[in-house]
Amino acid sequence: MLVLTRKAGETVVVGDNIRITVIECSSGFVRLGFVAPDEVSIYREEIYVEIAKQKKAAEDGE
Repeated sequence: MLVLTRKAGETVVVGDNIRITVIECSSGFVRLGFVAPDEVSIYREEIYVEIAKQKKAAEDGE
């Protein structure tokens, strides 16, 4: 795992076309902004896990 320290307004670049910007840090929370191509899906982890479970259930049910 890569661990970085960033301040509000600073950006991290992933690959050639994904940018993650720290929007705000306050009260133990961090707000992030993402810029990525339309074909790249971005999910909160708990949503991603739920989607994966639904896909697996659909595959098992076929």
